[in-house]
Amino acid sequence: MINFTLNGEKHHYDGDLNQSLLSYLRLDQHLTAVKDGCSGQAACGACTVEVNGKAVLSCVTKMQRLDGAEIFTPEGFPKYVLDTIAKAFVNKGAVQCGFCSPGFISRTKVLLQNNPNPSIEEIQKAIKPHLCRCTGYKKIEEAIQYAGAHICENKSLEVTQTSGKIGVAEPKYQAYETAIGQRDFVDDIFFDDMLFAALKFSDYPKAKVLKINTAEAERYPGVHRVVLAKDIPGEKVVGLILQDWSVMIEEGKTTHFIGDVIVGVIADSDQIAREAIALIEVDYEVLEPETDVFKAIDGAAVHQERPNHFDTCQFTIGDADKAIEESAFVSSGNYETQRIEHAFLEKEAAVARPDGKGGMELFSQSQGVYEDRRQVAMILGLQEEQVRVVLVPNGGGFGGKEDLSIQGHTALFSFLMNRPVKITLRREESIILHPKRHPVFMDISVAANKEGKLTALKLKAVGDTGAYASVGMKVMERVAGHASGGYFIPQIDIEAKTVYTNNIPCGAMRGFGANQVAFALESCIDDICEQGNFDRWKFRYDNALMDGLTTSTGQQLQGVGLRQCLDALKEDFYENKFVGLACAIKNSGVGNGMQDESKVIIEIISEDKVLLQHGWTEMGQGVHNMALQTLCEETGISPSIIEVKVDTEAQIKTGMTTSSRATALVGLAVINAAQNLKKDLTTNTLLQLVGKTYRGAFVCDWTTKPGADVENPIIHYSYGYAAQLCVLNEEGNIEKMVAAHDAGKIMNPMLFEGQIEGGVHMGLGYALTEDLPMKDGFLVSDKMRQLGVLRAHETPEIIVKGVEVKDPVGPYGAKGIGEIGLVPTAAAVANAFYSFDGVRRYKLPLSK
Repeated sequence: MINFTLNGEKHHYDGDLNQSLLSYLRLDQHLTAVKDGCSGQAACGACTVEVNGKAVLSCVTKMQRLDGAEIFTPEGFPKYVLDTIAKAFVNKGAVQCGFCSPGFISRTKVLLQNNPNPSIEEIQKAIKPHLCRCTGYKKIEEAIQYAGAHICENKSLEVTQTSGKIGVAEPKYQAYETAIGQRDFVDDIFFDDMLFAALKFSDYPKAKVLKINTAEAERYPGVHRVVLAKDIPGEKVVGLILQDWSVMIEEGKTTHFIGDVIVGVIADSDQIAREAIALIEVDYEVLEPETDVFKAIDGAAVHQERPNHFDTCQFTIGDADKAIEESAFVSSGNYETQRIEHAFLEKEAAVARPDGKGGMELFSQSQGVYEDRRQVAMILGLQEEQVRVVLVPNGGGFGGKEDLSIQGHTALFSFLMNRPVKITLRREESIILHPKRHPVFMDISVAANKEGKLTALKLKAVGDTGAYASVGMKVMERVAGHASGGYFIPQIDIEAKTVYTNNIPCGAMRGFGANQVAFALESCIDDICEQGNFDRWKFRYDNALMDGLTTSTGQQLQGVGLRQCLDALKEDFYENKFVGLACAIKNSGVGNGMQDESKVIIEIISEDKVLLQHGWTEMGQGVHNMALQTLCEETGISPSIIEVKVDTEAQIKTGMTTSSRATALVGLAVINAAQNLKKDLTTNTLLQLVGKTYRGAFVCDWTTKPGADVENPIIHYSYGYAAQLCVLNEEGNIEKMVAAHDAGKIMNPMLFEGQIEGGVHMGLGYALTEDLPMKDGFLVSDKMRQLGVLRAHETPEIIVKGVEVKDPVGPYGAKGIGEIGLVPTAAAVANAFYSFDGVRRYKLPLSK
């Protein structure tokens, strides 16, 4: 037995001495401010606690080392210290998704008690063990200094109070509760009588399953049931767009990739379920996988019902070949981008329980709860209305939580057992299972005349979408639709192919194809400038999109702020010796002939509570704030009394939180709903309106598919615009990034700046270090530390410059900013490296 003090109370422990402190805190004590982000890999810092006055990673601290120890988690920190640090994080915008925040706060508490006035360099050294995928670290560093200054003088802090209206830095919704660990994430939810489940994945990327032997697992103590594909009462194959993703692989069927689920085990604990999984034996007929995307085009079918090359986006404007032939300058090249893992800090988790009426209630971190509902209902053989999905705002998504993941398995197991069930993936499983950023191969030619005007663009692109379609064809559609970037190019010839392989699926990730093609395009632009001795800034300015000009799809634009973005970078460009410049455009809305819509419900609960319901996922980007602040702007209601909720029980069906569209769509829907509320408030108090409900909606149904034979195509209702500058020092290392972004209307300056800083940070990783290589259908590594995500000390200065050119559609003129933050980054870095050493790079990540 060992004895220790936990949060001021004496504890005795006589369990497994090899159990981690993290497991003990979360599972035995239910102290859930401590988070599990890396599953014991000591890679993310989310599990940081204080032991004997030092900050330690609880995931690799064994219980046997804790005899006589004094342990503190955020739940036991002195109230003043916790409160001051947390409020500093909130006021400085250091909390986005917030999953990493309690770990950072634990580290900060220890740092400040030893060094109350740390420099930025000392802060960066202290937080080296931590990852944040949202913020780019800059606001965290600022918050730590801010907290230290207050603690030094024993000053108290309060969360900033604002009107909540548009244009003010209203603190992020629920940021304080999230920062201190009081706001639950999915894996923090525990129900009485809850069971736990684990999954067995395929041992091979492509193999016929001959026999599944589960006898030993079924007999294992603590196991309640072993589940196979034959136990699924409804559909066995689902999917976001194409119904091609196998929920589980049954005997006689062939696996498609290493993340295919073969068996599920439901048990008394996660550990027992995993021990039982290890006892399951599967006999396979191993087959040769298709892993080379070009060979796969005409190779053995990944899915028998359709060819591997199953989608092509193709369109032309004019005669690009002739224009290229007649142009004075042509830059051609074969460019390649890599597979990328989202590395959201919160791993996939789901909790489901019976609703007592034959249906299911699912707690989901998904980017689309109504899409979850649809697919879960298919699997269970229920009507959609029998499945209720409650959004638990997640710990980062970036596109990686669009596909169904484990929500279907969790609901299935709960349905079969008629008891609550939780599944939480380990980090290695997360990396195997969910779709990644597409590797894209681009054969591109860009031409210009002797006067320095762009004349033509030709692009042949191929994307490896892996084993399942996910939204792969839409990603490649964006590669095609954004091929001309921020420039007017009159002659266009575009072809983008989407191809199945037996690699891990690829789908949505922040940027969604636009950043892949920006890397190729902007490299060609710089090459043309060198050939023609054109000034790189002026060439871009002269060719930049303006109102009335068209994109590569032929869409005529209005509200274009690209030249203003370039103006914001002009001084920095000419003041520095080694610089790289890149421009970007990124759509808002799914468009492409599909409908974008949003609905909201405003309910007056009491004079002190207004409930605002919408269907979009809060994942750190601040969509709850956008809804709340729009309501405050329209009605003058105080933000302090507004509760924001996303729950399919409201029956306001909304699509995926993707395509940088949530701000515009939810804002316009709230404005619509608030019209009658505003009118009522002119003659009534909130107390007099208690019980009243106001509904609103916004629908965009006027877009067209790229290449459609229409006179004035509208592919997307709106676009965002940006230009970024990468500045190198005399040694060729990145000194700073300057990012100028046209937001149309900056709805919340603090959140805007944080989004762009986080986007640039992610773009720098994409440019320099991040990769997820595969060999023969297997991962080279499934370790989080080897994903290449940049840490604070590796992240250069990021300067954000806001531009506001009003959009004709968005609320108050606002444009989407969630994705465009990283679209031009890798291209700017590649061009900066070329300015330093004269070596053109054709592949990401870039070599130095």
